[in-house]
Amino acid sequence: MNNKKIYDVIIIGGGASGLFSACICSDNNQKVLLIEKNNILGKKLALTGGGRCNITNKKSDTQTFLEKFPESKKFLFSPFSKFSVDDTMNYFENTLNLPLKTEANDRVFPKSNKATDVIDAMISHLKYNNTSIFLNAKVTKLLTSKDKVTSVTCNNSTYFAKKFILSTGGLAAPKTGSTGDGFKFLKILGHTIIKPNPNLIPLKTNTKWVHAMSGTTLDNIKISFIQKNKVKIQRIGKILFTHFGISGPMIINTSFEVKKLLDKSNVTASIDLFPDMEQHLLDKKIIELFQKNNNKLLSNVLLEIIPKSLVTQILNFDILKSLNKITNSITKDERKILVTTIKHLEFPITGILGLDKAIIADGGIKLEEVNFKDMSSKLYTNLHLTGDLLSINRPSGGYSLQLCWTTAFVASQNTLQ
Repeated sequence: MNNKKIYDVIIIGGGASGLFSACICSDNNQKVLLIEKNNILGKKLALTGGGRCNITNKKSDTQTFLEKFPESKKFLFSPFSKFSVDDTMNYFENTLNLPLKTEANDRVFPKSNKATDVIDAMISHLKYNNTSIFLNAKVTKLLTSKDKVTSVTCNNSTYFAKKFILSTGGLAAPKTGSTGDGFKFLKILGHTIIKPNPNLIPLKTNTKWVHAMSGTTLDNIKISFIQKNKVKIQRIGKILFTHFGISGPMIINTSFEVKKLLDKSNVTASIDLFPDMEQHLLDKKIIELFQKNNNKLLSNVLLEIIPKSLVTQILNFDILKSLNKITNSITKDERKILVTTIKHLEFPITGILGLDKAIIADGGIKLEEVNFKDMSSKLYTNLHLTGDLLSINRPSGGYSLQLCWTTAFVASQNTLQ
């Protein structure tokens, strides 16, 4: 018995929620073992927020914050009442000594704009608290007895603990190590796993002019997603054209809804370049523009109101090819066609990218099988579950990481009991 490697808590997974769990457990003077299969900690975390790490979203209160989790908020009130956004910011700034800043749309980042500083702050804290960390260590088996997990098998050795925290993440960005290991363990233990699909993901189209716009960003445009001649989804904001389709925060946050439409039938995207202007007002604006530039080519005149890359593409549309002439020679009917095109740039949405490009994947353990008071499995009471293992959809903008911090804190605090 004395030869057994025994810990108070074993944490499997060194991503966002695993690192944070280890910090909280080590604060409580517990003997902690953190196991990570990669050769570094926080591999996916280093990529979040474009490498800047959008730590959380500073909404005014928990109720407002959880409105972003419409399908699962009833489960989340309990954990968020124990560890809120304010608690998160306080911990990072005052315990981990990481200065934060709040930007547009209430998104919170480290002042340094470096995701690696977030990781380094947690690792430094773990070293200060003498936490045991195993890297290049893949857990292959969870051993159980009755309703308890007793030990884990890792690198041909067995490690025992009173409590276990599973923080292996989901299936998004598998190159970072998110390969669904936790789902396999939970399924073997008898849990129900809802099949994960890519979520928070760019959209694809086979339209060549969209591909040709790759790298171009349009601000303050309206995009509508149309199915069977009815507008199903509509958003106003920024869009990024890519070599495969469209992306950007607004598109990514709409992708889950668009995917559900695609599962039923074809979807067409329609971009309005001037959402604040009724069509007749845009027509008036174009007339004034033509009058001011009545002896210039249309392709040059449109540059005053539309990016060059887009002007090049739309004047190559079959319906507009004949319009690239001196503005004073453009007829009323031709101008009307131009205005309609600018208000309704349409192209089909053919699908979404795969899990390798997803920010998160939906699916995971069925929420009814988790005790959210302590984030424990209802089948194995000393096994706690965090972050992306949970079948919870959420938008980008700090919500995903906050879910990691909150569930990690609640899981870790309850390992003391």
